[in-house]
Amino acid sequence: MGVDIGDSEDASFWTQFLCSLKQLGLGGVKLVTADVHVGLKKSIRKCFSGSSWQRCRVPYIRNLLAAVPKGQSEVVAAAFRSNFALAIPADIDARWDEVANMLDPKFLKAAESMRTAKVDVLGFAVFRKLIGARSGRTTRWNG
Repeated sequence: MGVDIGDSEDASFWTQFLCSLKQLGLGGVKLVTADVHVGLKKSIRKCFSGSSWQRCRVPYIRNLLAAVPKGQSEVVAAAFRSNFALAIPADIDARWDEVANMLDPKFLKAAESMRTAKVDVLGFAVFRKLIGARSGRTTRWNG
């Protein structure tokens, strides 16, 4: 919908860019998924009141796997991805903690990273709750 190049990732750049998307007709934004950019969260609140930011899981898992020996990365990646196959927010939350606890004895840095990033990476879970509430049933999310 839009592309821009800026000198930095500060709030003024992101505010200008997001407002330009609004001017093009973008509306109804509930969740913005992006890597960690300085100023982006502040600009989202300013331009899309009521929406949320979620840390993109792809760059996050790259950071997570950097704290794990290569021989263990497939196991850790599979355990991490298991969070996104669940449909009930409480299950997603509990599974995240299980994976972090599983990593704790051998991969302390990775476990601490998961504990620190939990809220940022699991922003999508509230939408699964809303989808289930609207339909009157729990659904599997393929997102």
